[in-house]
Amino acid sequence: MDRFTVVERALRSTTPDALLQALEEALAAQYGAADVTLLMADYAMTILQPVSALPYTMEPVPVHTSAPGKAFNWQRPHTEAPGKDGSVVAHLPVSVRGDRIGVLSLRLDAWDEDSDTARELTEIAEVLGHEIIVGERDTDLYLQARRATRLTLAAEMQWQLLPGRSCTRPEYEIGAQLEPAYAIHGDNFDWSTSADALTLTVTNGMGEGIEAALLTSLAVNALRNARRAGLSLVDQAYLADQAVYGQHRGAQHLSVLLLRFDLATGATEIVDAGSPKMWRVRRGRAEQIELNAQLPLGMFEDTSYTAEHFRTEPGDRLVFVSDGVYNVASPAGERYSDRALARALTSTQLLPASQVPRAVLQELAGHRGVIDPEDDAMVVCLDWHGRPGA
Repeated sequence: MDRFTVVERALRSTTPDALLQALEEALAAQYGAADVTLLMADYAMTILQPVSALPYTMEPVPVHTSAPGKAFNWQRPHTEAPGKDGSVVAHLPVSVRGDRIGVLSLRLDAWDEDSDTARELTEIAEVLGHEIIVGERDTDLYLQARRATRLTLAAEMQWQLLPGRSCTRPEYEIGAQLEPAYAIHGDNFDWSTSADALTLTVTNGMGEGIEAALLTSLAVNALRNARRAGLSLVDQAYLADQAVYGQHRGAQHLSVLLLRFDLATGATEIVDAGSPKMWRVRRGRAEQIELNAQLPLGMFEDTSYTAEHFRTEPGDRLVFVSDGVYNVASPAGERYSDRALARALTSTQLLPASQVPRAVLQELAGHRGVIDPEDDAMVVCLDWHGRPGA
């Protein structure tokens, strides 16, 4: 049995809470690795926290100014300069289909990026990511390691609704982020892909705290229920609208942007039910795409929705933002969407989609100044590549 298979079997056969211990023992025996550490990205995507028997027992490292952060941000192995003994510390991205989870760090006698050892260890880090995702159903260890402080109950509910924070396929890449990460209320995003299409929904919630989280949870699950029944985008909006209205009788409502992309052609169907806004970066130029805004979900009984059609071209970047982004005013009174957002999208066009939301939110914080945010802020970035060979 080859050494890669030995490590993989060790990960698959251990209990979810003991993944790191099993990995450490297997890597030491098969690859001579030492100082094996798993670092997980926190909810705000600003630090990487070591996973240990109990959270917070080791110091976190910053995402943007550390060696592990380079592996995390660029999703490729990064090594530190050899120490006095000649050993090398390698940092390997831990991710699942583009969803960035963290970094696996380990010390080796040597590192050659073109060697079988480097390739196998990089694949082992990916296997670890899959095992963490599966293991989170049975242990809180990795969820605890993601948080730098306690989440509000509303934020806990919102994060559990999400499909992930990034996703990669040959046809597209998605990155998304919510702020304030530890106290979000009602903003949300969701996506699902099939062999033929990508469905993306962006939700701009109403209210604060638990009420906002419950409202968004109802709407997102109603949309999922309709989508999984094979209904059209228009019918998904209609049934979710009826679910929200049936529960709240118009006293609460929320805005949703629904999109369905044909993976082969880029033909895009859109239902705009409220306030989330869409920008497009095409050939270096950022512009807002004006859509036919319809009534938010749950405002009135038996609301009818219509879809409009759009063409997404290979190379397009679509960015979706909630009102907690585009309505934010500077100390001088200028809305972020007036000019600053377009500048931010232009200045970040060389970043991968997974990094764009965090970069835009950092620009937003500078635009806001010292004023505390009054609303959730959500940014979703979609890079469209188109189907290879289509």
